[in-house]
Formats: sequence, C-alpha cells, structure tokens
Amino acid sequence: MARETLLLVEKCSHCFSWYDIESGERLRSLQLPDFPHEFVTDAAEHYAYVGHYGVETSGHVGEGGHSLLQIDIRSSQLVRSIDLSPFNRIHGLQMDEKDRLYALSEEKSTLLVLEQPSTDVAARRAVPSGGIKSHLFALTRDGQTAFCMNLLSHTVTKVKPWDPLFTPLACHPGQKPEGYCLSQDEKTLFVSNRWSNTLCAIDTGDMTVKYSAASRDDVTRIYRAADGRLFTSNYGDRSLSVVNPVDLSETGYLKLDGRCIALTFHPSKPLAFISLDSDRVAVLDINELKVLRYIATQKEPDVSKVVML
Repeated sequence: MARETLLLVEKCSHCFSWYDIESGERLRSLQLPDFPHEFVTDAAEHYAYVGHYGVETSGHVGEGGHSLLQIDIRSSQLVRSIDLSPFNRIHGLQMDEKDRLYALSEEKSTLLVLEQPSTDVAARRAVPSGGIKSHLFALTRDGQTAFCMNLLSHTVTKVKPWDPLFTPLACHPGQKPEGYCLSQDEKTLFVSNRWSNTLCAIDTGDMTVKYSAASRDDVTRIYRAADGRLFTSNYGDRSLSVVNPVDLSETGYLKLDGRCIALTFHPSKPLAFISLDSDRVAVLDINELKVLRYIATQKEPDVSKVVML
C-alpha cells in the first residue's frame, strides 16, 4: 500500500533520505558525496536529481562539486553521477514541463541544460547568467525563460536558455537577492533580499521593480502556496511570515525554535514541511499557522518533497 513519504536532503549528514510522514520514521538513507544541496524530481517521480554543491553554504570558500547525482526514488539507489566539469558548485536546479533539467553553476555563473537528463552524460547547452555568484533561479513552466539570483553582483537577471543570442537583462532589487517565486501567471517574480531585509515584486517582462516592502531580519526564501499566499523564511528572526502578494504586507507570523532552511508544501493538503537547523522538520498547518508535530532528522535537513511510495 502506497504511503506518503518525505524525500529529504540532509546536507551535513551528506545523504538523501526517505521519511514516513505519518510516523516520522526514517525509512532509509543513501550516502552521497559531501554537502549535497538542492534537488528536483521528474514528473513521474522516478528519478531525483541532486546537485553536488560540495561546500556547506554559499559563505564557505572552496571549489565545491561538479556533479549531478541521479537517484532512483523507489529502489533508493544512486544510478549514476553526471560530471558537469568544468562547471562547479552546482546549486539551483529546476525541471520544465517537458522534463528537461536545468542546473546552475554558482562558481561559473552559468545555467546548464540537460535535454534528456535520464540519459545525457553532459550538458547539451549553457548560457551565462549575466551576474556573479549565481545561486538559485526561477524557471517558467515551458523552460524558455529563467531568472537568476546573483548573490555577489546583487542582481536578478533574465536569461533565455534556448536563445543563444539573448543578452541577459538585469535589475537591482536589493542587497543579496536569494529567495524567489513566480506568480501563477508568471508575470511577476517575487524576490527576497537578505542584506536589505526587503521583499520586492519584479515585472518579468521589462525586469523593473513594481513594488517592495520591508521584511523580517535576513529573509532567505520565499514560497507561493496554492492559494497565492507567499510564505517567507526569516533566517535571522528565526521565524516564518505569511505575505500578501498584492502589496507584500505581512498577514501572519510564526516564531520558530530554529532557523528555517527550506519549506515545501504538501501537494493536496493544507500542510507545509519546514526544515529547521535544529535537525527537525516541522509539520505546519498553513491555515491555522500552527506546528502540528516534528519529525526528527539527521544533520541539517534541507530541501524536501512529498511523494507517494
């Protein structure tokens, strides 16, 4: 009988794990090279692709990793490691509606594309991000446009992975833009600026900032729920905020017992799973804004996803 399972990267335990959501039991873990970070799955949830970032955080120096790690979700086996050299510090990952895989090299500030990730042995195309220290990116559903968060140039850049002649278009939303999410119609890009302690809404057409608002301390990530509400993780404040997308005003607030590293929404229930640096995942009722329970994890739980296995 299929059960709800939480896939979870535990970056300081250097593994990919499977947790039973109902009981909180860790079912199994797959050891990976040191400091795996972001991951995505294909539409069939057959494979997970994990970026080998290779250092603990964006603030740590080092060459980092060069690989994408392909994992069979049901057999819990590492299928292979896809060497993306010379591109290193592989971090932001996305898949489009055609199951094409996009990977961002932070060190080389380059967006790579694998058209058939289950069999490709190297990237099939690459475009420059147009910024420096490109950490994460948003991707339109069709994969035609990406928006890169550039930590060191303090820019957000619009790039066209399938148009080699397109010149990246930049805007400066604030200091150290890192978190992002697109609106449902993909006409607005919401961005969190960690050093400015601001949120902003960017017009994805002309890359101008439409409006902005103050945030809590060190706002790291921003997520869009199915009902359109925005949720922000406030690293410095050790909290979570609910934000109105119309004017970016705070409409809800929850103090946490640790810093929120990542958040994922349940695909059909009003729940979210918050990875905390206290080595726990909080199960959150997003309507009541109340933590229902905790799942004990290994070191530094990061990105997660709910699947049926």
